[in-house]
Amino acid sequence: MTSDPDLLWRRCVHLSRVLLLLVDQEPDRKVDRHANLRTWGIDEEVGERLIEIFAAMAAHAVAVDTSMSATEFDTLPLETVADAATGKRDFELLAGLPDTFTDSRDDQAVNLFRLSAYEGGQASRWLFQLSREVRHALIVLTERSPTPRPTCGDVLRRAAEAGLQ
Repeated sequence: MTSDPDLLWRRCVHLSRVLLLLVDQEPDRKVDRHANLRTWGIDEEVGERLIEIFAAMAAHAVAVDTSMSATEFDTLPLETVADAATGKRDFELLAGLPDTFTDSRDDQAVNLFRLSAYEGGQASRWLFQLSREVRHALIVLTERSPTPRPTCGDVLRRAAEAGLQ
């Protein structure tokens, strides 16, 4: 049986994996994001993966800070996750993560995030820039939402309705 912390992490990752797919429904958003990544000297594929893991870590940090269970995750406001993406320090996003990950991609991305956070210099600047991309993506989804104060559950439902699983 899967423990609740593992399930919570998987819910956060699921949100992060549909995030860019939903945002990219806005014309030119993906093109602009890729241009930003190139300008910053970040490989597009690596940058997008870091944006995903950044979003998952921000959602997870808020959920853990508020003692939220996986079953309550759908009630987490997107605005709160957006605030965490830029408002929490790197080490705060890393705190409370699972010890092991079932998906090796998550493990690699978290390790790259960790390395960048501890390396400092240009790598820290990249994380700052990526945090702004995560926040922007979440704000775009918040503004597009037909409901006031949309939640993670609203985004996941919207992704399911759009066939973005």
